[in-house]
Amino acid sequence: MIHPLSDTQSDHIGAGTRVWQFAVILPGAVIGRDCNIGANCFIENKVWVGNGVTVKNGVQLWDGIELEDGVFVGPNVTFTNERFPRSKILPEQIAKTVIHKGASIGANTTILPGIEIGSRAMVGAGSVVTRSIPPNTIAAGNPARIIGYVDSHTLEISAQTPKSAISNKVILSTVHGVTLHELPHIADMRGNLSVGEFERTVPFIPKRYFLVFGVPSSEIRGEHAHRNCQQLLICVKGSCKVIADDSKKRQEFLLDRPNFGVYLPAMVWGIQHTFTPDAVLLVFASDYYDSSD
Repeated sequence: MIHPLSDTQSDHIGAGTRVWQFAVILPGAVIGRDCNIGANCFIENKVWVGNGVTVKNGVQLWDGIELEDGVFVGPNVTFTNERFPRSKILPEQIAKTVIHKGASIGANTTILPGIEIGSRAMVGAGSVVTRSIPPNTIAAGNPARIIGYVDSHTLEISAQTPKSAISNKVILSTVHGVTLHELPHIADMRGNLSVGEFERTVPFIPKRYFLVFGVPSSEIRGEHAHRNCQQLLICVKGSCKVIADDSKKRQEFLLDRPNFGVYLPAMVWGIQHTFTPDAVLLVFASDYYDSSD
């Protein structure tokens, strides 16, 4: 359906796509099947749009913008394709911006050039995206920062947690093999103490440990799995969040005290994010460092 009040010049528009009134689509643009192009949109020549994409009213897609299948672009989202624009001076090369499959961009978001937004990521309304956003993340703010992950809920322990939720000080997660460990906490007027015993409260004998600290809140760590190595993560100061993903289930854990740890077995994807400025993350590893792992 091409609205008669649109200026649709392209012949490369897939079946089932709807173009609404006052939209302008230049001849070189390629738009896939079953898309929805809202009113008052402008799409330049060197734009590629996949199948099942929704572009709401008032969006401009400039040269170099690619929207993969299933992308949602909210009203009045602003894309850019040149970092240092000058009037009537064209750049030697147009920056390429890619919004990957299934990502959603909230209304009035501004996206700087040369950025990638990962598959199924979500960007909150009014955000200013100044750098690439990983898959499955939720980002918001100015500049946009990661505030969570889609399809994950936070498992945390508090004073209100029913005792029935704790079995032998180990809390089961929905991710295969991943557990949250409550380590002993001894309170004393001289100071608190927490202790772990390897192969008892800690489920393996470590060969290595490392500390992660001084991480800006906008940064993420991890983003990998290990083929063989097991890990136990404890935030001994401050707090951070840990994502575990076995490709079927994803869960988020809040580590905000030194007597709780997340156990990540081999072949589980791990991500750490939302570090407080004072956060110190202690990681025990079952194997020596091996980059091929």
